[in-house]
Amino acid sequence: MEILTNRDQDDTPAMTKFDAGAVLLKEKIKTLPNQPGVYRMLGADGAPIYVGKAKSLKKRVVAYTQRERLPVRLQRMVSLVKNLEVTITRTEAEALLLEASYIQRFLPPFNILLRDDKSYPYIFISGDHDFPLIMKHRGAKRRKGSYFGPFASGAAVAETLTVLQRGFQLRNCTDTFFANRSRPCLQYHIKRCTAPCVGKIGKEEYAQQVVDAIDFLKGRNGSIQKKLAEKMQAASDRMEYETAAILRDRIKILTGIQSRQIIHASGLNDADVIALHREGGKTAVQVFFFRQGRNYGARLFFPQHGRDEKESDVLAAFIAQFYADKPAPALLLVDPLPENGALLAEALSTKAGHAVRIVAPQAGDKKRIVEMARKNAEESLARALAETKEQARLLKRIAEIFGLSHPPRRIEVYDNSHTSGTYAVGAMIAAGEEGFLKKTYRKFNIREASTDDDFAMMKEVLSRRFKRLREEDPERTSGLWPDLLLIDGGAGQVGKVSAVLQEMSIADIALVGIAKGPDRNAGRERFFMVNKEPFSLPPGDPALYYLERLRDEAHRFAIGTHRARRAKAIGQSRLDEVPGIGAKRKKALLHHMGSSKAVEEASVEDLMRVEGINRRTAQKIWEFFRR
Repeated sequence: MEILTNRDQDDTPAMTKFDAGAVLLKEKIKTLPNQPGVYRMLGADGAPIYVGKAKSLKKRVVAYTQRERLPVRLQRMVSLVKNLEVTITRTEAEALLLEASYIQRFLPPFNILLRDDKSYPYIFISGDHDFPLIMKHRGAKRRKGSYFGPFASGAAVAETLTVLQRGFQLRNCTDTFFANRSRPCLQYHIKRCTAPCVGKIGKEEYAQQVVDAIDFLKGRNGSIQKKLAEKMQAASDRMEYETAAILRDRIKILTGIQSRQIIHASGLNDADVIALHREGGKTAVQVFFFRQGRNYGARLFFPQHGRDEKESDVLAAFIAQFYADKPAPALLLVDPLPENGALLAEALSTKAGHAVRIVAPQAGDKKRIVEMARKNAEESLARALAETKEQARLLKRIAEIFGLSHPPRRIEVYDNSHTSGTYAVGAMIAAGEEGFLKKTYRKFNIREASTDDDFAMMKEVLSRRFKRLREEDPERTSGLWPDLLLIDGGAGQVGKVSAVLQEMSIADIALVGIAKGPDRNAGRERFFMVNKEPFSLPPGDPALYYLERLRDEAHRFAIGTHRARRAKAIGQSRLDEVPGIGAKRKKALLHHMGSSKAVEEASVEDLMRVEGINRRTAQKIWEFFRR
């Protein structure tokens, strides 16, 4: 099919970009079925720019060819369409689940996006050991045992684990550690474990501790406290006052936990509370997690979407994507009620394997909790908007200072770090309207440049960074191309880096060097640009403080990356290469000899003095270092 882009021989007016996209879609519509499914609008690079679901693929895609009925955002999307792919499903609910999965996978720019790459933690109690352990767990649930969660964060898990260890004294050590104990560890002495590893408690009594802990996680506090109170009284009657005191302390811990459960509702068992607040074109979504009637923490999200999206549509997309990789609980309490709530509940029920209800409560405790979640979302969004406005003012000031045509949407800052030329790394941090963009930070292990030449290292880092950018995003549509580069250095560094950019035919990115002033005092920085005189900013200028923060963040990230690389290298030695020398023998050798170098230089007789090293092994080590 030929798309006209210029006037042809009969002087036919050129098609608009929207018309070209609409023509392509009309051709595709001819072969689309009246069946449910998912459609993917593809851009010039073949990647999805929009993913949608439909009860009837043919009828849904037709709507995108009717310009007058589309908001400006979708008109722009159609103008970028270069192809259309569809996947047919059996039901509309199945299409909804597939749509959410595709959106999470491809992150198409014209969809409502929930960027949540975090796995949610659980509490795990093992079921394949005579004395079960308790621990935090992320990932696949492969090991036999009981899993409780998900929790909103690692901090929420840590708090609950602390309570469980104080109240029920279950072990948290690995099975290997457990099997090799000859005396109780610190956990026993601080009353966080009953030391089953060395027989301080029997199997049956420990099993009862496990049962009580599981009951606690299932919200059966009342029955546990009643049972503990009865045991405490019985122990007291038998004049076993030490046992009675232990039981008394457990009751106090459980009572304290109940009093700290500020967010609670009668009759609320397994549920997530999801409330949305919208202001200034931005949206915050607050989620409270409840399992077995217990509050498992809260998470806040800022989904990305167009300004013309309705609140109910945003919440529907959020819920579908949020549960794309995890089962939904039996009840979702929401505000507002999402678009196609019944269809969404059907899809979530199919995926979870149990009935899921989506309810917008109108009164009572459930309504109160939803209102609390919405209030949290409102206050969090207000803070975020205030920070965004302050950031926008700073970026506008940066544009004025450096003569940019518009406030920079993305600033990249580069720095190097090494120790006497060893373990050299380069680091890049980024910042924009939302502050530091930590998910886009990059680190570079220096491979080719001489580590005694800072500029050579910088050249290698920049060359690798922009070569990859040009390969992956030649059209600069990803938002990962910077408007401003900030480097630590003066006129010499700026001139050399400018030459590197020119070699790569990159001439439209502003470049600024920042160097500390006399005596390297912060606050007296000098700024350097190509073909401009160096200058300083007034000490009280907020932009100066902001630029210092950017430079210091790059320096912090570079040093941290370098230290991590150095620590990893130091943790390795030639001992790792000796056949038959595992972690235990390596540790014994290093403890006895003091260093890897001493092991290399030791005689066979010296090596035999190390615990666990016989003559044959000593001979093998000695020969390895002398071949």
